Amino acid sequence: MKNTHNPRPKNIGEVEQMVMDYVWSNGPVSAEACREALAARRPMKESTIRTVLRRLEQKGYVTHEISGRTFIYRAAELRQNVAVRAVKSIIDRFCGGSAEELVIGMVDNAVLDRKQLERLARKISQRKEAKP
Repeated sequence: MKNTHNPRPKNIGEVEQMVMDYVWSNGPVSAEACREALAARRPMKESTIRTVLRRLEQKGYVTHEISGRTFIYRAAELRQNVAVRAVKSIIDRFCGGSAEELVIGMVDNAVLDRKQLERLARKISQRKEAKP
């Protein structure tokens, strides 16, 4: 992971998270397409979805382009990159910067099991082998 001094990710609410999940999964989208897709789970007025997308843009999660008169929104970063920054923030705030302390806590609290740890160990081993 590059440590290019990314600011701590700004928290997003439940509706914002739902919208981000849709944007990440479906690529560039209009506010109307997003509103329609989420209507079954969370009905929103047109003005509400536009406000949510504008707030997500202010927080740095999405960007937009204009196509005709329509704003087309896309994720500013990959989901994985945002997740990594959020976890890094948690590690810094609650574990004194120690990822190992976080992983030990996850094992102690049955968040990670043996199979998952073995996959992580293989991934680490493969990464070490790939580097010169």
